[in-house]
Amino acid sequence: MRDSSNIPAWALELALVVTTIIWGGAFVVLKGALDAVSPGWLLAARFFLAGAILAAVFWRRLRDNLDGSHLVAGLMVGLSEGLAFLIQNVGLTDTTPGRNALLTATYCVMVPFVDWLVQRRRPGANNLVAAFMCLVGVGLVSLRGDLSPWLSGGDWLTLLSALFFALNIVAVGRYGSAHDSVTLTIVMFFVSSAVSLAYALAREPLPHALDLRADFWLQLAYLVVLASVVALLIQNVAQKKVDPSRAALLLSLESVFAMLFSVLLYGEPLTPQLALGFALVFSAVLVSELAGGRGKGRA
Repeated sequence: MRDSSNIPAWALELALVVTTIIWGGAFVVLKGALDAVSPGWLLAARFFLAGAILAAVFWRRLRDNLDGSHLVAGLMVGLSEGLAFLIQNVGLTDTTPGRNALLTATYCVMVPFVDWLVQRRRPGANNLVAAFMCLVGVGLVSLRGDLSPWLSGGDWLTLLSALFFALNIVAVGRYGSAHDSVTLTIVMFFVSSAVSLAYALAREPLPHALDLRADFWLQLAYLVVLASVVALLIQNVAQKKVDPSRAALLLSLESVFAMLFSVLLYGEPLTPQLALGFALVFSAVLVSELAGGRGKGRA
């Protein structure tokens, strides 16, 4: 991996934008992949392959750092990450990519309050403002065309996944600083894969690989190589030099690109109340992110 000190700051910032484009597009790609394979099997394959690729690329680093402490930390982080993605993907089967991305982004607003419960760190005034904006935004997103309130089962599951993503951020904050980031990520991927596999074995039919078309394998490659491995490596390199607040601002564009791709590629209708709700939720994410610098992709 190239030393980020030799790369201009503007290039690293551009790389972060590319990362958010990849993650934003992943919501539409996921929606297509879920038409062919159920969520548990898809995520089990995605995380296992991503972990295997990272382990092969960084096997020396993994060999030098992997110990009991990394396994325990990876288990804690991987459980919350695996459950969050699993619930989110099950939810995506019953909602649109844009709504899934938008409601997932509310985890940024939840983090300070989850942190308050776990670490006893009281949220600031900006967090309360962000929470209010987020609630109003989600309320607008839930309105039908006749202005009656409505959220699908998939929307509710997506909001639940946002809570688990918030728990994951707190877990990473607690365990991440004392461990090697790449080793922890590899363990996390394998634990997340195991969580998804357990769900798939319990509740989903076994997919028939020979029946899957070429477009599914391309979608899986996008999710594994681009959305999991490449985007993660770019983020790890770039955030070593880019200012945390600026990085958080750039990474929060994920939901913008996800909504854009959902409208352009998936055909999701952009109603006035959805646009206003999106603007409020995105503004709430900015208020929360710029205060804490907690940017991370959730597709």
